[in-house]
Amino acid sequence: MTKDQLYNELNYVNHSREKRLHYANLVINNPDLIPELLEILFMADDKISCRAAWVFEFMCGEKLEAIIPYLDDFTLNMHKVYLDSAVRPVAKVCEYLVKAYYSKEKNNIQTALKPIHKERIVEVCFDYMINDEKIAPKAYSMNTLFLLGRDIDWIHPELVMILERDFQIQSSGFKARAKHILKKIKK
Repeated sequence: MTKDQLYNELNYVNHSREKRLHYANLVINNPDLIPELLEILFMADDKISCRAAWVFEFMCGEKLEAIIPYLDDFTLNMHKVYLDSAVRPVAKVCEYLVKAYYSKEKNNIQTALKPIHKERIVEVCFDYMINDEKIAPKAYSMNTLFLLGRDIDWIHPELVMILERDFQIQSSGFKARAKHILKKIKK
């Protein structure tokens, strides 16, 4: 399948779990489509990029290790994504990566995720925290930053400052997650 064919197929992706999973499995079964999917995902001004992001998130949810050869590309370009419905899946993939990295179960992400990847993830997650994003990317970013803050000492103080500063002006969903994260940091 060419990039153009994949682009056309993405027109059929909708919010249903069934469609997202169908196309995620298509990509998992044809890993040569991953670079094309990422290329479409990073066409940030194109509405189809959101559908590519949904498929990419589901692919990572099903088989996270498929992203390993593309970690450089993903982390280098993820900051380009700005449409709300594409930002959420990008933030979720960052959380998937960092959760896998800190998992007690051995996995290949633990050796593949390099300091430069983590640095880029930290940067994009802080951007999501301070920018006018919806609650979901902020919630995924809080958790991602909390985990990375175990090893990178400056993250927790910065995260606490942002959470406390924004607490009163954010939604109840933000407040609930922030309370949870603040409690974990202060342990």
